[in-house]
Amino acid sequence: MPSPPEPEQVDDPAKLKALTHPRRLRILTELRRGPATATMLARALGENSGATSYHLRQLAEHGYVEAAEEATRGRERWWRLRPHDLRFPPRSEQSPDLRTQLDEFGRQKFQADLELFAAFQAQRESMGDWGDVLPFSRGTLHLTRDEAVRFFEDYLGLLRRYWRSDEEIPPDARALAVRFVAFPIPETEAPVE
Repeated sequence: MPSPPEPEQVDDPAKLKALTHPRRLRILTELRRGPATATMLARALGENSGATSYHLRQLAEHGYVEAAEEATRGRERWWRLRPHDLRFPPRSEQSPDLRTQLDEFGRQKFQADLELFAAFQAQRESMGDWGDVLPFSRGTLHLTRDEAVRFFEDYLGLLRRYWRSDEEIPPDARALAVRFVAFPIPETEAPVE
């Protein structure tokens, strides 16, 4: 049974910049469906295959995708996502360039999450009993900084416990978008439950 990927510290602004390019994010989203060629991705994204090939090479150079050798036939090159567990240094330890890239990455990901949730809401009635699956929790905790760090590590441990390789995914499983956000409430604001 394969284990989840090891945590990978990203502190190189170029590595993060490669990930925050809008076309590359779209390519990564498509590859979540399974391996594909540059031509297939170009068709799905309304791009030309030269552009998708270039972006795939950039993503591969930084370790986000890899060749899917088992799917390759002849001259056709197939690509797949490389499983990863990206971690970022604390903001106080980030270079100004990394901070800028990480802020943009967070903005793009948050926008994509909002769009994904809107799509779920729009299709929820047609999803059968999967439409009932919406674990949701809001709360306020009073933690020390060290406790907040441990809390997040516990959360990551829970994600890792349920991680499966592509080969281990049962046929009746669905992909769930799992998001976690916690941040200090500014002292000028009242805590919200």
